[in-house]
Amino acid sequence: MAAQRKDLYVGTDKHAWWKEAVVYQVYPASFLDTNGDGWGDIPGITQKLDYLKDLGVDVVWSSPIYRSPQADMGYDIADYEDIDPSYGSLADVDKLISELKKRNMKLVMDLVVNHTSEEHAWFLDSRSSKTSSKRDWYIWKPAKYDAEGNRQPPNNWAQILGEANSAWTWDEKTQEYYLSLFTPEQPDLNWVNPAVREAVHDVLRFWLDRGCSGFRMDVINLISKVQDFPDAEVVVKNNAYQPGDKFYANGPRLHEYLKEINRKVLSKYDTLTVGEMPFVRDEDEIMRVVGAQSEELNMIFSFDLVDIDNVPGDFKFTLHPWDATDLKRIVSRLQRLMLERDGWNSLFVENHDQPRSVSRYTDDSDEFRDRGAKLLALMQSTLAGTLYIYQGEELGMRNVPATWDDTEYKDIESINFLKKYKHLHPNDPAKLAQARTILRRKARDNARTPMQWSPAPHAGFTAPRATPWMRVNDDFERVNAQAQIARPQPAPGELSVHAFWKRALASRREHADVFVYGDFEMLDMRDNKVVAFRRWSEKEGFLTVCNFSGDEVVWGGLGDVEVKKWVAGNYDERGLDGREVGKGVKVELRPWEGLLGTVAK
Repeated sequence: MAAQRKDLYVGTDKHAWWKEAVVYQVYPASFLDTNGDGWGDIPGITQKLDYLKDLGVDVVWSSPIYRSPQADMGYDIADYEDIDPSYGSLADVDKLISELKKRNMKLVMDLVVNHTSEEHAWFLDSRSSKTSSKRDWYIWKPAKYDAEGNRQPPNNWAQILGEANSAWTWDEKTQEYYLSLFTPEQPDLNWVNPAVREAVHDVLRFWLDRGCSGFRMDVINLISKVQDFPDAEVVVKNNAYQPGDKFYANGPRLHEYLKEINRKVLSKYDTLTVGEMPFVRDEDEIMRVVGAQSEELNMIFSFDLVDIDNVPGDFKFTLHPWDATDLKRIVSRLQRLMLERDGWNSLFVENHDQPRSVSRYTDDSDEFRDRGAKLLALMQSTLAGTLYIYQGEELGMRNVPATWDDTEYKDIESINFLKKYKHLHPNDPAKLAQARTILRRKARDNARTPMQWSPAPHAGFTAPRATPWMRVNDDFERVNAQAQIARPQPAPGELSVHAFWKRALASRREHADVFVYGDFEMLDMRDNKVVAFRRWSEKEGFLTVCNFSGDEVVWGGLGDVEVKKWVAGNYDERGLDGREVGKGVKVELRPWEGLLGTVAK
C-alpha cells in the first residue's frame, strides 16, 4: 500500500503527527535474531512490535537493511531496492509495514545517498573506464605529485571514519583517485550530475510507494561539496590529513538539492523527514533546512549535545570536560531557536553512532545506572521536538565493560582508531591505555551490543547455541526487558527504567500542549550542576529539575517560579508529597536526581 498522500492529511495549524510521534530506532543486526544465525533480522523487528507499541512508540526507524557487503554495517549500500539476505527479504519488509499499520504505527527507512558501496552497479560501471557513461556519477580526480615526484591525493582531507587516512582512494585501473569520505568501500556520489539526483528520487519513490512513511537521511548535508576541492586548514598537529568539513558540509548547492527532493518527491506524500547534519552550528543555516516555510526537511539531528565531550575543532576520539552549564547552553539555544523562528527540533542523546547515554552523561555504576537512565528520560520527554529513543535506551543499557579485549570491537571506526594508536605509539603502554579509555567512552560499538531481552543465554537475542555477531554486554542477566517488565516497581515507590520511560511517554502524549508544543524557559544558566527548565501552555505549566552531578545539591535557582506540586521523580516517589513547594523554594537534590513538578503558568 502506498504511503498516505498529503492531500488526504487533515490539519492546517502547526500541529502534525510527526511532531507528536515517538520514534524508536532499531539497529537490526543487534535487535532480535529469529533464525539462529547470530544476526538480527526483519522478522525480529516484526516480532517485537507489541513490545514497542506498549512502550508508547509510534514510528520505527530501522538502520539500513538494503543489500550490502557490510563494510560499514549496511551504510555501504549495493542495491537500494533490495534487502540484504542477512536481514530477510522484501516480502519481510512488506509484512513489517502491514503489521505496523495494524497497530497504527509507521516505518521510517534510513536513506544513505551521500555515498554507495563500491559494489553498487553504478560504481562498478563508473570505475570500469574513464569513458564510462557513469564515470561522472562519482567524484574522480587526478593525482598530485610532491617535489620528490611521489603520488599524493588531490587534497589533504581526512577520512571521517579513520582520520589517519586520506579521504581519497587510488584506483589502479583508471589511474585516478575517487572521493571516499567515510571508507574506501564507500565512494561519494557526484550530486552535481542531474542523473544522480533523479536516480535518488526514484529510490525515495520506490519506498514511499511500498508503504514507508519517511526517511532518516544519513549525512545528508554532505551531498554538496565545494567544487575546487581545496586543502583544509591544518588544525590537528602531527596528522597528515585534516578535517575538511568546511568544504564538504553544507556546500553551495545543498539547499537547491533538498528543495528539489521536496518538490519532486516528498511534497507528494505525508512523510517524516529528519536529516543527519554533522558539523553544522550556524542558526541561519539550520533554519534554511527546517523552517516551517523552507520546503526542505521536517527536522535535523543537531550534533551539539553529542559533541559536548569532544575537544572543539578536533576529531571525535577526544575527551573534553563539560558540566551542566554546557548542557543548558546547548538545550536552551536549540529550544528557543525553533520556538522563535518557527522550526522543529529532534530530541536524542544516543543512537547507533554514539555511546550509551547513561554512560556518557551520568554515572553508569550499579548504584546509579537506574537513576541516570531515568534522569535522561525525564529531561528528554519534557522538551519540545520529536523524540527519538534508541533500542535499549528504555532499559538503561550501558557501555561495554572496560575489561573487554580489543578484539571485541567490531566497528571499522574503532578498528582504524586502534590501528592508528598502535602504529604511532607501539612501545608506549600509557598511550595505548589512553586509546582504550577513549574507546570505552566513545566507540560506536557501545551502542551496538545485542539488545538485552532476557536473562537467557545471549540475553535472548539469538538461539542459545548460536554465536552472536557481537558479544552481549556482561550485565544482561540483571539488565534486561523481561526483568523490568515483570517487576515494573523493583522497590517501593520506584519504577524500573522501562516503566519510567513508558509512563513518561504516556505523560508526554497526555500533556502534548505543553511538552510538544508549549513554551520554554531555561532557569539559572550559571549553576554548573543543575539543569532546570519551565514548560507551559495556555492551560498548564510544568517544571523539570535535573541534578547532573554525583553530589547532593541544594538548588535555589527557581526565582519567581511557584511550584504547586511535585508529581514525578527518579527516586522513591512516596516522598514527593513531603517535599517543599511554593514560590522560589530551595530544592534539595540527591545525586543524579530528577524531579517533575506542576507550576503556575
